[in-house]
Amino acid sequence: MAKKSEEEEDKEVKKRDGPQLTDLPGIGPAVAAKLEAAGIFDLMSLAVMSTSTMADKAGVGEAVARKAIQAARKMLDLGFIDGTEFEKRREDIMNITTGSVSLNNLLGGRGIETKSITEAYGAFGSGKTQLGLTLAVRVQLPVENGGANGKCVFIDTEGTFRPSRIKQIAEGIGANPEKVLKNIFVARAFNSDHQILLLEKISEMITNGEPIKLLIVDSLTAHFRAEFTGRGELADRQHKLNKYLHSLMSLCEKHNIAIYVTNQVMANPAQMFGDPTTAVGGNIVGHASTYRMYLRRGKQGSRVAKLIDSPNLPDNECVFFVTEKGVVDEI
Repeated sequence: MAKKSEEEEDKEVKKRDGPQLTDLPGIGPAVAAKLEAAGIFDLMSLAVMSTSTMADKAGVGEAVARKAIQAARKMLDLGFIDGTEFEKRREDIMNITTGSVSLNNLLGGRGIETKSITEAYGAFGSGKTQLGLTLAVRVQLPVENGGANGKCVFIDTEGTFRPSRIKQIAEGIGANPEKVLKNIFVARAFNSDHQILLLEKISEMITNGEPIKLLIVDSLTAHFRAEFTGRGELADRQHKLNKYLHSLMSLCEKHNIAIYVTNQVMANPAQMFGDPTTAVGGNIVGHASTYRMYLRRGKQGSRVAKLIDSPNLPDNECVFFVTEKGVVDEI
């Protein structure tokens, strides 16, 4: 028998860490395979399901489903914890530098953080995608250099991903461009259903041992906006978008990854004075985003980032530039 490579062995070790689906009562390999085919790879995904949903996906009776879900909840200890214990659970949070000290400071000092959704909205040319491409490169840096020593997944809904730009940014910071490009997994989402399906693939990749630390969605609302038009379909759009955002929130919490999403904008006709620019998606997107920034063009080729919402930081703004090195403080 051929000897397994170190990478294959590492993946098997990671898959064995912690309790598995087959450790639950009533779930054998066949039932586990059905659950995995439905995108359920771990105990947390199972624990938050309803009995009827699990019974339907796994092809088992509701009594078996109820017993398995209760066992999963017991193993994961999903009750309340005190603030001190909660603080300990946040000790594993990592940060990814944006490449700009001023933009890092706007976001708390060290850039975007894992277990959070950072949203950037603004008009075309405001730097949203450029910031995403910069993060995709810098997440691969060692922790001491502002990275997370991990890989990136890029969900492209508007055809914005450019390998040549990734290589340019990598060369600009002294990294190996080919290696950097190989550590970015790209998927072109062609509609909202495809966009939603790709989240299940990310969970599967992480479960199989890929050290993914950053997910970029560029842009979040493009397909939802195109497929649901008019006020008559607004409620359906918001419902579907809400489910997608909750899946993103669950993904970043469960796997300790950072999520950066870009968002489109529209002009608010009711705005009589000031900037009429407002983000697409309404309050649903606003509530789901942990950190929310409004990007716009500034003077002399600069970009301005304004922090609109955060759970722990004051509203503020900063200036940054987009160069061959990606996002920087000055040209």
